[in-house]
Amino acid sequence: MRFQAAVLRSYEDPFAIEEVTLRTEPAVGEILVEITGCGMCRTDLAVRRSAGRSPLPAVLGHEGAGIVVRTGGPGTAIGVGDHVVLSFDSCGHCRNCRGASPAHCDSFASLNLFGGREEEAPRLTDATGGALAPRWFGQSSFAEYALVPARNAVRVDPALPVALLGPLGCGFLTGAGAVLNTFGAGPADTLAVFGAGAVGLAAVMAATAAGALTVAVDRHPGRLALAERFGAIPLPAGTAGLPERIRRLTDGGAQYALDTTASSPLINDALRALRPTGSLGLVARLHTALPLEPGTLDRGRSIRHICEGDAVPGLLIPRLTGLWQAGRFPFDQLIRTYPLADINEAERDCDAGRVVKPVLLPEGRNR
Repeated sequence: MRFQAAVLRSYEDPFAIEEVTLRTEPAVGEILVEITGCGMCRTDLAVRRSAGRSPLPAVLGHEGAGIVVRTGGPGTAIGVGDHVVLSFDSCGHCRNCRGASPAHCDSFASLNLFGGREEEAPRLTDATGGALAPRWFGQSSFAEYALVPARNAVRVDPALPVALLGPLGCGFLTGAGAVLNTFGAGPADTLAVFGAGAVGLAAVMAATAAGALTVAVDRHPGRLALAERFGAIPLPAGTAGLPERIRRLTDGGAQYALDTTASSPLINDALRALRPTGSLGLVARLHTALPLEPGTLDRGRSIRHICEGDAVPGLLIPRLTGLWQAGRFPFDQLIRTYPLADINEAERDCDAGRVVKPVLLPEGRNR
């Protein structure tokens, strides 16, 4: 079948809307999804800085949502007509997958970032018959359709606005999962969030829903205003004596901190803002060595990386949609929609901080 998709052909060029061809039917355990909307994530844009590790040309996009139009047989747990949110890929049989930790799948990097499943022949080709890179995060959902493993998909209530739900599969899942899964935050807990973008604001919303006191740090006044709207105490990133201010606001230091910035100075500030035995989680990939200042890990403080919010998507995504329906996780207030054809405008707005979470709507879905 032929359909429109946004293709990235080089690390420097803009996306191009092209006709692509899907050359296979869904295999057993796969589904074909008509994409109604796909979030744009910083990880998609980081491909440009991957130093050639992410193969191109490719159809990116890994926060897809839509309606199942075909399945790979009666044994597939998801059926035609189901509304689904698509999340990251995982093998399903390694020790971590069997232990309900698919975000730490042994094959996470290869399945999601660097080449897909080895047994798969090229499935997407361009108008000249040239092969496109294997599906990105098991999806490649900057397109009108995506062929995905059913394992990636989470069925959702058809009454929900499915075109807006895609970011629940990655960005919002990561921020909320860090709070609800990794930290297990609840009433009387304290949290400091460094960076009030899509991931950080999802963490703020989840912490407020869980009853935790939250301080949000960012350099953009507009992002701080959003954080305050969602229940956090806002602090500009340039505040003098930032760790001390956070410790005063959290009665001796935050129990948990989440850094989304990968900024070494802010990471050290986050550690100094923790109370004894406090924990810092990092979600952004570090591109240089991280110098830790003396004393930042004293008194039982700890630091770790958090991948995909330590989430089992099939458990966390329904929890988040339930919170949204109850008015306690208003993620839709972070979204601005764009036609898929305007993907380059969405990327520019994302880079400039003019939008928190762009969601791309394929042709005919721009509502």
